Amino acid sequence: MSPMRIGVDLGGTKIEAVAIDAHGEIQQRLRKPTPAGDYDGILSQVVELVHTVSGGSSNITVGVGTPGSANPRTGLQRNSNSTCLNGRPFVRDLKSALGVPSCIANDANCFALSEARDGAGAGARVVFGVILGTGCGGGIVVDGNIVEGLNGIGGEWGHMALPRRDGLPWEPRACYCGRSDCLEQYLSGTSLQEEYARESGKRLVVKEMLERIDTDAHAKGVFDRFYDRLAESLVSVVNLLDPDVIVLGGGLSNVDSIYDVVPKLVHERAFSDLCTTPIVKNVHGDSSGVLGAARLLDHLHDFN
Repeated sequence: MSPMRIGVDLGGTKIEAVAIDAHGEIQQRLRKPTPAGDYDGILSQVVELVHTVSGGSSNITVGVGTPGSANPRTGLQRNSNSTCLNGRPFVRDLKSALGVPSCIANDANCFALSEARDGAGAGARVVFGVILGTGCGGGIVVDGNIVEGLNGIGGEWGHMALPRRDGLPWEPRACYCGRSDCLEQYLSGTSLQEEYARESGKRLVVKEMLERIDTDAHAKGVFDRFYDRLAESLVSVVNLLDPDVIVLGGGLSNVDSIYDVVPKLVHERAFSDLCTTPIVKNVHGDSSGVLGAARLLDHLHDFN
């Protein structure tokens, strides 16, 4: 009998696990809070979730979408905004704890894979998936396969430097990766909330800022700059990769005005006299990442 496929989405605030059947339909789902800053706690939480959604079966394969990625030579986790994972052999420890075929991939890669397979990018040859949430990331899928690259950092768009287009006074923003002015510091939901707080002296979540956008000059300014910065950053993707479709995910992908404003800006600025690249919202919502993780077995080759 074919093994049950388990997917885990390891996020900064929650960990979600699902069991899917042969048709990709979710049979079991469970979420729990992420033990912030606690490596052993995160590992234990993942193991517990896998055990629960699988019903204790050992005839399973497990794929985990994580922030950052594993160094392809050392196997140590790196580049994660859940910094307690960095420098730790997460995939090795996971395999040891579970005792079943297991592997990990970047969470944005899992998102892109899911949307390329049967989501907003279905039928497209080259799909660029973007996560705009607590952090900011990207993933590339070509002909149905994740492009991880020689160094295992394919699609790490969130740590490219922000194109400086808006001409405003510039205060560099330090990033946890050790550099400054990474896209994540300008295009994530967290960054928008921090920007609003610096300018207004008040703290609002993104939803509250959107509700005030017609009456609050600070909120309008934050989003006007966000649209411009997102567009300019995606122009770089179009000029370099020229994907068939760009699919947005994460909490900010639910901001409907993005799809009215940003595609026009990208099409105007791309290095082409004709640019029709669609920029679309995901189909699978916040299940995209975990569904992609469950399907990693089909697209990666280091399960063992």
